Amino acid sequence: MSSSDLAVILPRVIIVSRRSLRKNKFVDFVGEYHLDLIVGYGAVPVIVPRVAGVHTLLHSFEPIHGVLLCEGEDIDPSLYEDEETNLSKEELEEIRRLHASDTAIDKEKDTIELALAKHCLERNIPYLGICRGSQVLNVACGGTLYQDIGKELSKYFPQEKKVVHMDYDNYDGHRHAVNIVEETPLHQWFEESLQDNMEIRVNSYHHQGVKRLAQRFKPMAYAPDGLVEGFYDPDAYNPEEGKFIMGLQFHPERMRKANSDEFDYPGCTAAYKEFVKAVVAYQKKLNIIKRVPTSLKLNKEMEQKRNVIVRSFSLARNLYEGGDNTRQLKESDLKPGAEFLESNIALSVQQENRLKQMGATVRNASSYMERLKMNEEREKLARAVMGKMTIEQLSDLNLFYHMMGQISSDMLEKKQLQNVSTADLP
Repeated sequence: MSSSDLAVILPRVIIVSRRSLRKNKFVDFVGEYHLDLIVGYGAVPVIVPRVAGVHTLLHSFEPIHGVLLCEGEDIDPSLYEDEETNLSKEELEEIRRLHASDTAIDKEKDTIELALAKHCLERNIPYLGICRGSQVLNVACGGTLYQDIGKELSKYFPQEKKVVHMDYDNYDGHRHAVNIVEETPLHQWFEESLQDNMEIRVNSYHHQGVKRLAQRFKPMAYAPDGLVEGFYDPDAYNPEEGKFIMGLQFHPERMRKANSDEFDYPGCTAAYKEFVKAVVAYQKKLNIIKRVPTSLKLNKEMEQKRNVIVRSFSLARNLYEGGDNTRQLKESDLKPGAEFLESNIALSVQQENRLKQMGATVRNASSYMERLKMNEEREKLARAVMGKMTIEQLSDLNLFYHMMGQISSDMLEKKQLQNVSTADLP
């Protein structure tokens, strides 16, 4: 299989770049740790550049099978503050001085990422937010942020209980404790590393964080000062079914031992692994939906004939589902559908699928009653077998039968053409 084939098959994960000034000009970048993990687990990262006007072109990046948002400057406070901040002008100036690299608001990046987050929420597209990406997710759902944890949260704690969320002097080495909430994905991922106190130590690169968590989310971890360090939507979390909506304030991809690529905990990569699993499942669901045929437009006469046949199939389906409730049903009601199925018309795969959806499971009306019991037994057996199959197995089975149906239809058409050609010969 060629690399171009793989590019078509593998699911696409959208990642928005971060802008930085280098040699007096702007450059866009994304941390390679994110890219390595996305590629390693079987998806293709598609980088959306942070440039003016891109927010109007996001439809051009379809199909989108997942979105990973990470890293960046502070989100514009006007996007989440319902009232003016309690911070004084002097405090805001001090915040800008202490966190100069983060406090330069990037409205274009805000617009792009909030649009992507809302797009994921509307279509149930898998979403993983890391650090800023978790804050974007919370704001997109109506939550709010601390503009500065030190000024708005830490000041209420005595010095010995304050949590350092940003240490510029020990940037990658700094860690602080978080308490994992039981029966959450984080609990599952880090379970073998947890002690009785349910704590792990995480890195921290932020001076902002979740203030009011949006109602739809459930916390997964707290810092000792009460700050939410991880959250998810429990109603939109099932990676095997393509569901994944989550935000992590810390960076698990960077939780590595000093001068090594070894992770602090075995569970550090789980968020990316489960995210990509959901992305793959979502792509499969999307592919199945796209294969559903669109309806054909018919003239008035054909539409009337179609309605008669559809009614016949509907009655057959009701008979099938209702068992022996046949006293008001006449055999002539089933005749149009039976005649259509008995006619020497080659059906396309799309037509066959539509007929199956309408309950056209019989070849003629007279034999239907005799075969009803046999069909019921076969259906029960099939449902019992398929009920034990996973989403991926069912998707693969569906795709296999779709492919076999297409091959059968093509071969049938080919043989019919051959028969026509033979009949024309002298």
